[in-house]
Amino acid sequence: MTEEKVEKSLGHTLTGVVVSDKMDKTITVLVERRVKHPLYGKYVVKTNKVHVRDAAEEASEGDTVQISATRPVSKTVHWKLDKIVKKAVKI
Repeated sequence: MTEEKVEKSLGHTLTGVVVSDKMDKTITVLVERRVKHPLYGKYVVKTNKVHVRDAAEEASEGDTVQISATRPVSKTVHWKLDKIVKKAVKI
């Protein structure tokens, strides 16, 4: 029997765009969400940048990716790459 290392997910999944892939085995993903303003009722786009573990280094800048929360890998990395939803078009 061979044992497979299965990394558990904490259940949170997000979708965002890769804005940087310059770090070793880590990418920076911009996640956008729409929030209703409490007073005016208008929907506002809020953004967060998160560092994501990409051990295979398969994602590149401009790709749309799905990420999920995981145990802390380092000081700033608390997410892992699940899959690449859409590859960026290279010109």
